[in-house]
Amino acid sequence: MTKTTGTPTAVSFTGAVKTYGAVRAVDGVDLRIARGETIALLGRNGAGKSTLISLLLGLHPPDEGTVQLFDAPPERAVRAGRVGAMLQDARAVPRVTVQELVAFVAGRYPDPMPVARALELAGITDLARRRVDRLSGGQTQRVRFAVALAGNPSLLVLDEPTAALDVEARQTFWRSMRAYADRGHTVLFSTHHLEEADTHADRIVVIDRGRVVADGTGEQLRRAAGGALVSIEPAGRGTEELALLPGVRTVEVRGKRVLLRTDDSDKTVIALAALGAIRRLEVAPASLEDAFLALTAPRKETA
Repeated sequence: MTKTTGTPTAVSFTGAVKTYGAVRAVDGVDLRIARGETIALLGRNGAGKSTLISLLLGLHPPDEGTVQLFDAPPERAVRAGRVGAMLQDARAVPRVTVQELVAFVAGRYPDPMPVARALELAGITDLARRRVDRLSGGQTQRVRFAVALAGNPSLLVLDEPTAALDVEARQTFWRSMRAYADRGHTVLFSTHHLEEADTHADRIVVIDRGRVVADGTGEQLRRAAGGALVSIEPAGRGTEELALLPGVRTVEVRGKRVLLRTDDSDKTVIALAALGAIRRLEVAPASLEDAFLALTAPRKETA
């Protein structure tokens, strides 16, 4: 489901493992990201996303396997100024203005982006003379974006980039990110907003328990998790019986209703009718949220 064939690779994980005591935070990850791709990284809290990003940035070495950026160790790519990162735990620098901070960071890179351009892309030109430690949470988040852009990196890594942003600021951010990606840069972002991943990523990579459990477009993930959802009141039928119906992949009880995830909703509904089990029938295409939950949660196949 990946699209890296024939295109130079920006990011490569090969059998990557990272453990913390008995916990395998990253468990044998194989992943390729082509240059110029925009990738969304999805996973529940504790799924391994942050650890994967730390390996990618060279902040921690893998215990097993390899991680490479542009066919070299991450540390080399970072030192060469080819990587920019926007991380959640960055702290505001006291007593400096936004422009001073972005200019300082840009000065550490061999071929930086003009400071005015970084401020413009981040939508903070009007904040240039404001002190960083006196900004709101949303404004500070946009400053982090400008700092990540300052070095004009080939690879941009964004960890929950729209956290603390209001709706208008989120829309502005994504326009800026797409403008940057459209210039041929590689972007990897993690998010809890599934619609952002569906709208703005070329591929979506889902991490669960330290492993890649899905990799593809939003449409491919929806199909892989079951193409449609059939919801009924069970009319006395057990979930074991419903699980055997044509097309049904999983059965889940939600209150008084049963949710059937199916590859062929027509065949499933016809079989339900034959059983006399149709009561308050609802049929809907699977959403990306449905696919995400199916991919990362234990399947409930019995009552």
